[in-house]
Amino acid sequence: MNEIPLICYLNTDLDLICDINPTLLANELSAGDIYSNVTNGEDGLWYILCEDSNETEPEPNITRLLDAIESLSEPARFLWDRCTLREFNIGYDCGDQPWAFNQGISNQTLSRMAACGASFRITLYPAEGRHPRNSKE
Repeated sequence: MNEIPLICYLNTDLDLICDINPTLLANELSAGDIYSNVTNGEDGLWYILCEDSNETEPEPNITRLLDAIESLSEPARFLWDRCTLREFNIGYDCGDQPWAFNQGISNQTLSRMAACGASFRITLYPAEGRHPRNSKE
């Protein structure tokens, strides 16, 4: 029996790009049970991926990430301000059910995102089995 793929929230990533080593920033962000990974790219830039534990909606994840950002020390805040990308990226699995699906982010949370200089992105992933690499065509 085939299950109908459901639309669902996956996670919120905080993606950062910095031109100098941001390890202090990543360490402070991850101090509150937030996962962070720092990669030194071949282009000479540093990439940080931060992610909070998953919920069923993005706002609790974003709020905890914002709490961590707003509590940064002055040296870590310098690194935050130096980032050329500061982006909250919300991921969703796209399925066939329910017919209508929506989730929101409050104006208070959006204001906090804007105040810390972060942008917002949504990433939609196709339902499993419909991805081109899984196609038999």
